Amino acid sequence: MSLTHFDTKGDAHMVDVSDKAVTSRIATAEGHVTMAPDTFAIISEGRAKKGDVLSVARLAGIMGAKKTPDLIPLCHPLPVTKVAVELTLDPDLPGVRIEATVKTTGQTGVEMEALTAVSTAALTVYDMAKAVDKEMQIGGIRVTLKDGGKSGRYEA
Repeated sequence: MSLTHFDTKGDAHMVDVSDKAVTSRIATAEGHVTMAPDTFAIISEGRAKKGDVLSVARLAGIMGAKKTPDLIPLCHPLPVTKVAVELTLDPDLPGVRIEATVKTTGQTGVEMEALTAVSTAALTVYDMAKAVDKEMQIGGIRVTLKDGGKSGRYEA
C-alpha cells in the first residue's frame, strides 16, 4: 500500500477522484479537552467570561468542517450536506468530550472534515477558558466511523 498524496516522483499532489463514483459518505470523529476541576465548574455552571463555551465551540466546529479545504492543503472542496458537533461535559475527565459527524454525497470521504470539526471545537474550548487554565490538554482526536465509497465501512 502506498500513500495516495504523493506522485511517482515523490511530490505531493491532490488525488484525482474524477473516476470515483458519487456516493453517500459519512465520517465521525472524537476528541476531548481535559482541564482543572475549577475550570470544569466554570464551564458547566456557565460562568466563563467569554460566554457559553459549549455553544461557541459547537459553532466553531461546524465552521471548521466547512473550512477544511482552506486549512488542509490537499483536501478536496466538498459539498458538505450535514455537520453535527456534540460537546458533552464529563466530570470524570474532568473536561469536555467532543464528537463530530459530517455527511456528503461526493467522490471522496469526509474524515478530514470530521477531524477538523473536533479539532476546531477543542481549540475553541481552550481559547475560551485559557484565562483561568493554561494547563488544559487536547487529546484523543481520531476517526471513529467512516462509511461510503469503495473502501467500505470502518469503525474504531
